[in-house]
Amino acid sequence: MNEDSQPLKLPKVSIDRRAYAFLIDFVTVWLVSSFAGTVWLLQFLVFIVAWFALRVVLVEKNKGQSLGRWALDMKVIDLRFKRIPGLVELAKREGIVGLCAALTMLGLNYTFPNPISMILLSSFLLADCGMALGDEQYNQAFHDRLSGTVIIPSKRGFSLDLRLKRLWREIKQKMRK
Repeated sequence: MNEDSQPLKLPKVSIDRRAYAFLIDFVTVWLVSSFAGTVWLLQFLVFIVAWFALRVVLVEKNKGQSLGRWALDMKVIDLRFKRIPGLVELAKREGIVGLCAALTMLGLNYTFPNPISMILLSSFLLADCGMALGDEQYNQAFHDRLSGTVIIPSKRGFSLDLRLKRLWREIKQKMRK
Protein backbone atom coordinates (compact mmCIF):
# COMPACT_ATOMS: atom_id res chain seq x y z
CA MET A 1 0.00 0.00 0.00
CA ASN A 2 1.29 3.42 -0.83
CA GLU A 3 0.83 6.53 1.27
CA ASP A 4 -1.92 7.95 -0.96
CA SER A 5 -4.29 5.04 -0.43
CA GLN A 6 -4.24 5.34 3.36
CA PRO A 7 -6.95 7.58 4.84
CA LEU A 8 -5.85 10.86 6.36
CA LYS A 9 -6.01 10.75 10.15
CA LEU A 10 -7.99 13.76 11.36
CA PRO A 11 -7.88 14.97 14.97
CA LYS A 12 -11.00 14.26 17.02
CA VAL A 13 -12.98 16.63 19.19
CA SER A 14 -14.16 15.19 22.48
CA ILE A 15 -17.86 14.48 22.92
CA ASP A 16 -18.19 16.85 25.87
CA ARG A 17 -16.76 19.81 23.92
CA ARG A 18 -19.13 19.04 21.03
CA ALA A 19 -22.03 18.88 23.48
CA TYR A 20 -21.11 22.23 25.03
CA ALA A 21 -20.84 23.87 21.60
CA PHE A 22 -24.22 22.41 20.66
CA LEU A 23 -25.66 23.65 23.94
CA ILE A 24 -24.43 27.20 23.26
CA ASP A 25 -26.07 27.16 19.82
CA PHE A 26 -29.25 25.50 21.14
CA VAL A 27 -29.77 27.96 23.99
CA THR A 28 -29.08 30.93 21.69
CA VAL A 29 -31.69 29.80 19.16
CA TRP A 30 -34.11 28.78 21.93
CA LEU A 31 -33.93 32.29 23.40
CA VAL A 32 -34.59 33.83 19.98
CA SER A 33 -37.57 31.54 19.39
CA SER A 34 -38.98 32.22 22.85
CA PHE A 35 -39.69 35.81 21.77
CA ALA A 36 -42.15 34.45 19.18
CA GLY A 37 -44.85 34.07 21.81
CA THR A 38 -46.64 31.10 23.28
CA VAL A 39 -47.98 29.55 20.07
CA TRP A 40 -45.96 26.35 19.65
CA LEU A 41 -46.12 26.30 15.85
CA LEU A 42 -44.76 29.84 15.60
CA GLN A 43 -41.98 29.01 18.07
CA PHE A 44 -41.16 25.90 16.06
CA LEU A 45 -40.93 27.84 12.78
CA VAL A 46 -38.84 30.64 14.31
CA PHE A 47 -36.54 28.01 15.85
CA ILE A 48 -36.03 26.28 12.49
CA VAL A 49 -35.33 29.56 10.66
CA ALA A 50 -32.94 30.79 13.37
CA TRP A 51 -31.25 27.36 13.48
CA PHE A 52 -30.60 27.44 9.75
CA ALA A 53 -29.32 31.01 9.98
CA LEU A 54 -26.91 30.14 12.79
CA ARG A 55 -25.85 26.65 11.74
CA VAL A 56 -25.95 26.81 7.93
CA VAL A 57 -25.57 30.39 6.69
CA LEU A 58 -23.19 31.52 9.44
CA VAL A 59 -21.13 28.32 9.24
CA GLU A 60 -20.74 28.68 5.49
CA LYS A 61 -19.63 32.31 5.86
CA ASN A 62 -17.56 31.80 9.04
CA LYS A 63 -15.11 29.10 7.90
CA GLY A 64 -17.07 26.15 9.30
CA GLN A 65 -17.83 27.62 12.71
CA SER A 66 -21.16 28.38 14.36
CA LEU A 67 -21.32 30.49 17.52
CA GLY A 68 -20.79 27.48 19.80
CA ARG A 69 -18.04 25.97 17.68
CA TRP A 70 -16.27 29.33 17.49
CA ALA A 71 -16.47 29.69 21.27
CA LEU A 72 -14.85 26.27 21.74
CA ASP A 73 -12.35 26.25 18.83
CA MET A 74 -13.77 23.68 16.43
CA LYS A 75 -15.14 23.57 12.93
CA VAL A 76 -17.08 21.28 10.62
CA ILE A 77 -15.47 19.90 7.47
CA ASP A 78 -16.52 17.63 4.64
CA LEU A 79 -14.84 14.27 5.23
CA ARG A 80 -14.33 13.47 1.53
CA PHE A 81 -12.89 16.77 0.36
CA LYS A 82 -11.27 17.96 3.64
CA ARG A 83 -12.82 21.42 3.28
CA ILE A 84 -15.75 23.41 4.62
CA PRO A 85 -18.97 21.74 3.43
CA GLY A 86 -21.19 23.48 0.92
CA LEU A 87 -24.69 24.74 1.59
CA VAL A 88 -26.29 21.48 0.48
CA GLU A 89 -24.24 19.33 2.85
CA LEU A 90 -24.75 21.79 5.70
CA ALA A 91 -28.48 21.99 5.02
CA LYS A 92 -28.76 18.20 5.02
CA ARG A 93 -26.74 17.97 8.25
CA GLU A 94 -28.55 20.74 10.06
CA GLY A 95 -31.95 19.74 8.73
CA ILE A 96 -31.69 16.50 10.69
CA VAL A 97 -30.20 17.90 13.88
CA GLY A 98 -32.30 21.09 13.65
CA LEU A 99 -35.54 19.13 13.53
CA CYS A 100 -34.42 17.03 16.50
CA ALA A 101 -33.38 20.17 18.39
CA ALA A 102 -36.69 21.89 17.61
CA LEU A 103 -38.61 18.88 18.94
CA THR A 104 -36.44 18.95 22.07
CA MET A 105 -37.19 22.66 22.47
CA LEU A 106 -40.92 21.95 22.31
CA GLY A 107 -40.53 19.14 24.82
CA LEU A 108 -38.60 21.39 27.20
CA ASN A 109 -41.18 24.16 26.85
CA TYR A 110 -43.94 21.79 27.94
CA THR A 111 -42.05 19.87 30.64
CA PHE A 112 -44.11 20.95 33.62
CA PRO A 113 -47.60 20.31 32.23
CA ASN A 114 -46.53 16.99 30.68
CA PRO A 115 -43.09 15.55 31.58
CA ILE A 116 -43.58 12.55 29.30
CA SER A 117 -43.57 14.87 26.28
CA MET A 118 -40.09 16.10 27.20
CA ILE A 119 -38.76 12.54 27.32
CA LEU A 120 -40.40 11.53 24.06
CA LEU A 121 -39.51 14.66 22.11
CA SER A 122 -35.90 14.68 23.38
CA SER A 123 -35.33 11.04 22.48
CA PHE A 124 -34.77 11.88 18.79
CA LEU A 125 -31.89 14.22 19.62
CA LEU A 126 -30.42 11.76 22.11
CA ALA A 127 -30.54 8.95 19.54
CA ASP A 128 -29.00 11.14 16.84
CA CYS A 129 -26.16 12.43 18.97
CA GLY A 130 -25.77 9.19 20.90
CA MET A 131 -24.31 7.53 17.80
CA ALA A 132 -21.19 9.66 18.33
CA LEU A 133 -20.44 7.71 21.50
CA GLY A 134 -20.00 4.51 19.53
CA ASP A 135 -17.83 5.93 16.76
CA GLU A 136 -14.22 5.60 17.84
CA GLN A 137 -12.70 6.98 14.66
CA TYR A 138 -14.33 10.44 14.28
CA ASN A 139 -17.09 10.69 16.93
CA GLN A 140 -19.64 11.10 14.13
CA ALA A 141 -23.29 11.43 15.07
CA PHE A 142 -26.06 10.22 12.75
CA HIS A 143 -26.36 13.62 11.06
CA ASP A 144 -22.58 13.69 10.50
CA ARG A 145 -22.58 10.25 8.89
CA LEU A 146 -25.51 11.04 6.64
CA SER A 147 -23.98 14.29 5.39
CA GLY A 148 -20.36 13.09 5.32
CA THR A 149 -19.08 15.70 7.76
CA VAL A 150 -16.84 15.60 10.81
CA ILE A 151 -16.01 18.08 13.59
CA ILE A 152 -12.31 18.84 14.04
CA PRO A 153 -10.36 21.24 16.29
CA SER A 154 -9.56 24.68 14.95
CA LYS A 155 -6.96 27.27 15.89
CA ARG A 156 -9.51 29.99 15.22
CA GLY A 157 -11.91 30.78 18.04
CA PHE A 158 -12.49 32.20 21.49
CA SER A 159 -11.20 29.22 23.58
CA LEU A 160 -14.03 29.60 26.09
CA ASP A 161 -13.34 26.24 27.71
CA LEU A 162 -9.67 27.08 28.30
CA ARG A 163 -10.52 30.51 29.66
CA LEU A 164 -13.07 29.04 32.07
CA LYS A 165 -10.57 26.42 33.27
CA ARG A 166 -7.96 29.12 33.87
CA LEU A 167 -10.51 31.26 35.74
CA TRP A 168 -11.51 28.26 37.87
CA ARG A 169 -7.85 27.57 38.77
CA GLU A 170 -7.37 31.21 39.75
CA ILE A 171 -10.48 31.17 41.94
CA LYS A 172 -9.36 27.96 43.64
CA GLN A 173 -5.92 29.44 44.31
CA LYS A 174 -7.40 32.61 45.81
CA MET A 175 -9.72 30.62 48.06
CA ARG A 176 -6.80 28.59 49.45
CA LYS A 177 -5.00 31.75 50.59
